[in-house]
Amino acid sequence: MARKLPLDELSTVIARIQGLLLTEEKVDRAVRLLARAIKDSVSGASGAGVSILDSRGRLTSSASTDHVVTRADALQYELGQGPCLTAWAMEETVIVRNVETDPRWPDWTDAVKGMPIRAAVSTPLIAGQECIGALKIYSDRAGAFGEDAARVLELFAAPAATLLANIQASEAPHRISEALAESLHSRDLVNRACGILMQRHSLTVDMALAELMRRARLQNSTLGQISADLVAGIPAALD
Repeated sequence: MARKLPLDELSTVIARIQGLLLTEEKVDRAVRLLARAIKDSVSGASGAGVSILDSRGRLTSSASTDHVVTRADALQYELGQGPCLTAWAMEETVIVRNVETDPRWPDWTDAVKGMPIRAAVSTPLIAGQECIGALKIYSDRAGAFGEDAARVLELFAAPAATLLANIQASEAPHRISEALAESLHSRDLVNRACGILMQRHSLTVDMALAELMRRARLQNSTLGQISADLVAGIPAALD
């Protein structure tokens, strides 16, 4: 089991990661390095991963410490729901204390039942005003994670997001598209659209968000555009 680092040692680890990431020329290599470091630094983590997402919540780059994390993440993107996607879309840390009893993502929870995943934490990678992806840790033990684990993950996320965004920019100057900028600029629309679906169908916020992401995927559109259409009452976005 990975040990829990004291804050002074954690600061040293983060500084070392910053230095190593700055030497990486490719995003793919940088996210692999980051995933390994996160797993080694968070107590109770049996696996960790890093995902870089586009404006539609689709992977552009990712890394996992093992096949369990890879599969658990892949199921989120296939189903359009899960803690990592919620952390990215809502730009806030998501703690799952017990995967088996958490009601927020029923399809994903059902899909990972046979896997050694009982707890998880996901936190967004926010660089400036842009959410470029998410970090996540998994545990094979229910109750393994709480606020302390979330705090450690958030400490990694802040510098990592800035560095990964810089690597992206140097690797492909136009990788962050106008569509991404628009989607990131319209988080308020996402919240308003969630509110409409919650009121109309008696959904929770997580269920409403999952529905928005499902519609975006089916219509090959962005989360921001689907939300804007719903708020504006455009027929194509309505039931």
